Order: sequence, then C-alpha cells, then structure tokens
Amino acid sequence: MLVLVVGPSGAGKDTLLDAARTALADDPRFRFIRRAITRAADAGGEQHEAVSPAEFARRRFALAWHAHGLDYGIPEDIEADLAQGRVVIASVSRAVIAEAAQRYPVRVIEVTAPPEVLAERLRSRGRETADEIAGRLARAVPLPAGIDAEIVSNDGTLEEGARRFLAALSRAAEDVPRSRTAPAAPPV
Repeated sequence: MLVLVVGPSGAGKDTLLDAARTALADDPRFRFIRRAITRAADAGGEQHEAVSPAEFARRRFALAWHAHGLDYGIPEDIEADLAQGRVVIASVSRAVIAEAAQRYPVRVIEVTAPPEVLAERLRSRGRETADEIAGRLARAVPLPAGIDAEIVSNDGTLEEGARRFLAALSRAAEDVPRSRTAPAAPPV
C-alpha cells in the first residue's frame, strides 16, 4: 500500500511524519520515504536528499513533480517494497495522486488544521511574507475525482496529532493483504 500524505502548508505533515517514523522505527511493515528535492540540504524543513536540477533530470523516480520552483521525486525502489507487502509512506503533491492511483494501490491521508492555525504556523516559520502566506491559505487544491482521503486533524498537541496519524497508518497496514490481491485501484 502506498500511503500518500497531503495537506496545506502549515498543517504539520513533516512533524507528524517524523513522529510516526520514530514510533514505527522497529516495525518492518512500514517504510518512510526520503524525497529527492532540488533544494539545498540545509534549507530547513524535512530531511530530504538534496540533488541538483541536472542530477534530478538524470534520475528515474516512481513519482515526480514540480512545485514552488523545485523538483520533487519519490525513489523508484518503492516498487520492491510494495511487491513485498510493505506500507510505503510519502509526502506528495496532490498533482501526482491520480497517476499514483493508476499505478499502485494507494491510500491518501490528508493532514489538516483550521485556517488560523495554518496562518500562525506559517508566520512562525518566518520564510514567507504576509501576502505569500495569504496566497497559500487561499489556494485550495481538490483531490482528483474518485479519490477519497482519510482526514487527520492536526489542530491540537503533537501527541494528539501523532496518535491520529498513527491510527490512520495502522488502518492502511490492515488493508495491505487485501490490496495485494486486488487490482491497483483507489480504495472506496
């Protein structure tokens, strides 16, 4: 099962992914993806594989997209993990969900928080102007038609958000045996 994690900037996707990665470190059923990004390694945010645009263009990825002036890639070796029945977790752009659902058994987890929480988190990062933050908050990108997401509200403490996120991942893991025998289609 490929678990695609999406959500608006400031929802806390990276924080919840880090908490889950730590909590599930000894559970071989789960693999957390380290994305390749054309961004400096010390740019802040998630731990990623920093690659140059030229290196990115030479590489092959299971999924790749361009957003916010950067290229993002999910390594192609996830296919071996999926074939072995592992739950592969990756933070992605909504722009690649439809492609992923055509190629792999997927589950989408959408991390959310109220607009005022998102705004405060974005302000506290200090990376964007007030106008850029307003633009991010106004941008609503729907999921592709026919794709459902499990909503994880991350509007409280880290412990509450992590508990909700881990529960969603556990539900995805429970679906793996069924998804290995069924055609690669989005769950209903």
